[in-house]
Order: sequence, then structure tokens, then C-alpha cells
Amino acid sequence: MLKAISAIISAAAIAGFITFILPGAPVDAGPLDKPAEATLKACTQQAWPYLNCVGTAVGNPKIRLVTTDRLPR
Repeated sequence: MLKAISAIISAAAIAGFITFILPGAPVDAGPLDKPAEATLKACTQQAWPYLNCVGTAVGNPKIRLVTTDRLPR
């Protein structure tokens, strides 16, 4: 039981050190701008694979669309 408690306390101390001592990028939270909010709502109302979100500010830039007309014959 003592080992488990010391492990939890050690993990909490390391997390606290990383969170409060090391410098990091500031986190800004707030409402989205109206255009970004409209784009995000349009994307979430569509079924997967969210084709209208690709290439937008809220879309994943790592997605690559391959249509069936480009497949080799």
C-alpha cells in the first residue's frame, strides 16, 4: 500500500512540475469567431468523412482525398 501511495504522490509531483515550472505556450480559451463557428457547424452536421471540411481552417490538413475516377484500371 505504501508503494502505491508513493507512486501516486511521485506522479502528481512530476505532473505539477511539468505543468507549473516548465515554460509552455499559453492556452487561450474563448468563443470562436463567427466564420469559424459557421464552418465548424457545417462540418459537424455532415456524415463521415466530412468532405466539406477538408481544406478549411477546422479541417485536418493530413487528410488526402482519393476519388474513384483516379484508381488504376
